[in-house]
Amino acid sequence: MHEAMFYQSGKEGEVICRLCNHYCHIKVGKRGICGVRENQAGKLYSLVYGRLVVENVDPIEKKPLFQFLPGSRSYSISTVGCNFHCLHCQNYNISQYPHQYSGDINGRERTPESVVEDAVQADCASISYTYVEPTVFYEFAHSCAKLAHDRQLKNIFVSNGYMAPDVTRHLSSVLDGINIDIKAFTDDFYKKVCKARLQPVLDNVRLMHELGVWVEVTTLLIPGLNDSPDELLDIAKFIKEIDPGIPWHVTAFYPTYKMVDRNPTPVATLRRARDIGLEEGLHFVYEGNIQGEGGENTYCPSCGTELISRFGFKIRKNRVVNGCCCDCGEKIAGVWK
Repeated sequence: MHEAMFYQSGKEGEVICRLCNHYCHIKVGKRGICGVRENQAGKLYSLVYGRLVVENVDPIEKKPLFQFLPGSRSYSISTVGCNFHCLHCQNYNISQYPHQYSGDINGRERTPESVVEDAVQADCASISYTYVEPTVFYEFAHSCAKLAHDRQLKNIFVSNGYMAPDVTRHLSSVLDGINIDIKAFTDDFYKKVCKARLQPVLDNVRLMHELGVWVEVTTLLIPGLNDSPDELLDIAKFIKEIDPGIPWHVTAFYPTYKMVDRNPTPVATLRRARDIGLEEGLHFVYEGNIQGEGGENTYCPSCGTELISRFGFKIRKNRVVNGCCCDCGEKIAGVWK
């Protein structure tokens, strides 16, 4: 166990966790919504510090980050637990593990030093904190992130964007890139499907960008729930208001977990979403979870030249030169080698 960061003492031994926007009030012997932070005798502890259940070497495009060191590899880690309870979670077997197994915490014991060393040995350019909401293992992620920077590795969060504002500011000092899900643009969806709220997510997209962290946004389109043209337009408008250079990934849903009653997302829906984003003025909109449809490529927003050609997570060609279009010289938003 490891004493948690970002909490305060309450009455009668209770603690208030200030890690995310749930602000859980946790009584002695109980845990927060995430299932991995426990009040023991008036102190809050992380039960997952160094308890990794997943370690993979992934292409950066899998996060998905398309304009952050494209073609590089990222050392991806996760513990169990999550502060959302999404009905369509594709990683529910680890995100909901403590709730499914009577509070059990599993995982292989690891140190920040060993994780960073393995990332270096695997020739990775970054470490990604992913698969579940990484904020729930913040203490371990932050320890790794500081060491990663010492070894010239970048740090990436793949996140639901629900961390508290103080945590966002603290994280920004060691975070280089983040993909934040905007799962829908209605509070009703967030409450019913994720057991959370929309506004904190929007606030964190804006704040991360203001703090200088490279931001990309993902929306998983679920037929009949969050894929109406009006809602997609609202998301596009929100992103454009912050910065039209923020990439937006509109990705295909496949039935899973507690949402097997929905059909997979039609390709036509992804194409329509991409068109909506581009017509609204976003520079980069990508279709995800399908292959070979052409919506994965990066084009110069000025002259239209195809700059990066992709097939799935593979780069076929990359014509970005020193962060600029190879034809017209337009600066292309992103983090480049």
